Order: sequence, then C-alpha cells, then structure tokens
Amino acid sequence: MNITELSDEEIFEIANPLWDELLKYSNNSNYLKFIRHFSYEFKKAANEVEVGKQFAKATLTKNLDRNLDPLGIIRRDEYVTVLYRQRNTKRPGEWLGRLVLGYEEGEVKIFGATIF
Repeated sequence: MNITELSDEEIFEIANPLWDELLKYSNNSNYLKFIRHFSYEFKKAANEVEVGKQFAKATLTKNLDRNLDPLGIIRRDEYVTVLYRQRNTKRPGEWLGRLVLGYEEGEVKIFGATIF
C-alpha cells in the first residue's frame, strides 16, 4: 500500500502520535527514543553525535509545546508530508513543523522531520 492513498484523517491518526513523540523526546533529549520510528536511511543521517549537539545547543528543540496544531498534508510519490504549526513554551512565535512519512518493510516510518 502507498501511504498517499490514505485519507487525511487516517494520515493524521498515524502522524499525530509520531509527532507528539518527537516533541516529547526532543524536550527530554532522549536520542534513542527520538529516532526509534526513523527509516533506516534517516537513522544513518541522524547520528547520535549530531543530534546530541542539536539537543545541547538549540533552544528551539527544548520546551516544544505538545499541543498539536496540524496544518495540512502534501502527497508526493510514495510519501506524505504532514505540516504542523509549532510553538515553544519559552520562546514567542510560531514555527513550521514538517514530518515526512512513508512505508519501509511494511511499517510507517519517519523519513524526515524538521522545525523551521
């Protein structure tokens, strides 16, 4: 099955808990739980040293507000990009959260995740 064939509601049912976990484990700087739903290639790119540096330095990746505010879904090839309005509990303003999902070995995996 291609994830792009799912309805928006079905995609949000999958994406929202994954996004919430990323927020939780980013706030806690828990690398192993943060990457547990990453695709194989994304795990290789998100090595522990680089992610650890980001956890240590970036104030945006701490204190992420876990109140989900989904904006929409973009479908492309065999992936969906789920967009979120993201806030921080210590910094004013809003950021765009991006979660890229697809199937790997029959399971939904995270192929990309950013806040900018």
